Amino acid sequence: MAEGKVVPKIAVGPQGAADWACDAVRAGGGEVVDVSEAQGLVWTDFDTTEELVATLARNPKIAWVQVPFSGVETYMPYIDGTRTWTSAKGVFGGAVAELALGLLIGGMRHVAGYAREKQWSEDHGRTLFGARVTILGAGGIAQSLISMLQPFGCRITVVRNRQGELLGADEVVTTSKLNTALSQADAVVMALALTPQTIGIMGRKQFEMMQAHAWLVNVGRGKQIVTDDLVWALEAGEIGGAALDVTDPEPLPTGHPLWSMPNCIITPHVGNTAEMVPPLLALRITENVRRFATSETLVGIIDQTVGY
Repeated sequence: MAEGKVVPKIAVGPQGAADWACDAVRAGGGEVVDVSEAQGLVWTDFDTTEELVATLARNPKIAWVQVPFSGVETYMPYIDGTRTWTSAKGVFGGAVAELALGLLIGGMRHVAGYAREKQWSEDHGRTLFGARVTILGAGGIAQSLISMLQPFGCRITVVRNRQGELLGADEVVTTSKLNTALSQADAVVMALALTPQTIGIMGRKQFEMMQAHAWLVNVGRGKQIVTDDLVWALEAGEIGGAALDVTDPEPLPTGHPLWSMPNCIITPHVGNTAEMVPPLLALRITENVRRFATSETLVGIIDQTVGY
């Protein structure tokens, strides 16, 4: 460590957190300390929000919190101007986009249907080559997916909450033109953060706008789809099918109609898995510790005004 360089004191929680997170802090030039001494806190557990909030209440001097999620709706009630919060947005973009692409191809090519039939059957399916794909969202998942779709020669429309170009997209429109973008698509991929504006963004009206052969993929959040309306759309043939890594409710109850529909694929929220998290999140932790030490702008700062 160069003489005079600040060594940030960083705690890793919750208690008993994995060694990989501590190693990531040290790789960024930080010192792993008890939370009572810490300037920053790296939180690695996905299911202990209440413990995190209590830890911060007991340690008001913590100036920065790194959380493991990309979607941060569970933390939003506690985020204010007293400290900086950073999320994992962008960290898992490639991994989640990979799953979205797999679900999309599997759906369009009727892979799940063949697997369920368990016998030689008639051929079904459409190709992704040259397809018109509408992506809801413009974050890390969307950006990674756009690059993955390039070899297929897809025409890509991105729907986002503000105007602006996006590398690789043929067209970028705001949510005011959502229904038009849906009506022109052979496939729709949802890669949105959960905010008050995106809850229920896909309901009966939107499904009625979609083409009868179009597939819907959701790797965002389950509450962004009105589930009963989706069941109706699948049963009525309003859309070609749906592939969902997220559902509402979640987990999807045993016996729910979506499980048995031949034109529906369900995966149990596995866009990023326990095996994927350490190597991917460690890179973000290391970079942000390095930036924290030098007072640079951190990566993935949560914007309280937009909800992610």
